[in-house]
Amino acid sequence: MNYIVCHYHEIALKGKNRKFFEEKLVFNIKSALPKTSFEFVKRISGRIIVKLTDRGLKKQTKIKNILKDVFGIVNFSFVDSCKPEIKVIKNKALEILKSKRFKTFKIQAQRSDKEFSLTSQKINEKVGAFIVDNLNKKVKLEKPGATCFIEITKNQAFLYTEKIKGPGGLPVSTGGKAAVLLSGGIDSPVAGFLTMKRGVKVVFVHFHAHPYTDKASIDKVKRIVKSLNRFQFNSKLYLVPFADVQKQIVLKMPAKLRVVFYRRFMLRIAQVVGRKERVSALVTGDSIGQVASQTLENILAISEAVNIPILRPLIGFDKEEIINLAKKIDTFDISILPYQDCCARFLPVRVEIKANLKQVKLEEKRLDVKELVKRALKATKLLTISK
Repeated sequence: MNYIVCHYHEIALKGKNRKFFEEKLVFNIKSALPKTSFEFVKRISGRIIVKLTDRGLKKQTKIKNILKDVFGIVNFSFVDSCKPEIKVIKNKALEILKSKRFKTFKIQAQRSDKEFSLTSQKINEKVGAFIVDNLNKKVKLEKPGATCFIEITKNQAFLYTEKIKGPGGLPVSTGGKAAVLLSGGIDSPVAGFLTMKRGVKVVFVHFHAHPYTDKASIDKVKRIVKSLNRFQFNSKLYLVPFADVQKQIVLKMPAKLRVVFYRRFMLRIAQVVGRKERVSALVTGDSIGQVASQTLENILAISEAVNIPILRPLIGFDKEEIINLAKKIDTFDISILPYQDCCARFLPVRVEIKANLKQVKLEEKRLDVKELVKRALKATKLLTISK
């Protein structure tokens, strides 16, 4: 099995733009896999073909785990190849199925080369009859014990018995670029994951209160980004000191509106970082009603601070759904580690759940917004995380 066949779904619906998406998927697969594991990755007849080296053949488990995280792949298979001739195909199918334990089977053929002499159904019948004669097994079309898939292209036939599920979605970097406001909590890493799944390359922006708090939140966020990096192969993490901004808000702003002002400043700073990175949107982990700052009234008052689109992939998710997805993408166990969230500092007894935008803008005039943003940006540090 020195080839891998990767299938996609949404890309096939892209019409005249399909080639762009296919080429990006080829590039991403090459970027994800170890350089010494493959001879080539290329588009062939509506699928992506990876030819493995001898070294790659010895690392199939590692390669399998890598491809399961490449957005754009709906499923993939380690396959045998042979000449696209019915006699050769029958013998190859027999060779593959001889090594399997099963009582019933079916053949499922697909030909992208319509000049091949037999239809897909005829291939099913001829190969199936050959297996029955040689292995004395029964054909069963519904829930068989084994399925032999056959894909026929112009120059090769590929045969396999297992389809491995990929993450689906669209190849990263086909959907532009966005900046994710990343806390150390459960929600924002999931929001970042869902954004990447739609083909968006992301940069991460984290706000911390160090040195007034310990470095736990910074270390934690680094681990989260390293975990998410497997979906886009290289990532940037901006670490923004936020304690001085918070001090001014605590001193000069109404206590019940502190969280609203925290969020407004975070968006402003993230927008400037985003301009530097040429992003087209910001991404947050907001879910309506989950916490006090995430009511519609507060979301309106917070969002007004910037003039860039804000994506909220979790807006209709409940907490259980978010937790389940966090577990699936392996960020949950990191997210629940204890840390000091900068937004949890100086929280008032009562938080406003229906902020009035007019009042918020009026109160904010007592702050030197431009100077506070400028100082935070000047002290911001950039980390680059590679695979």
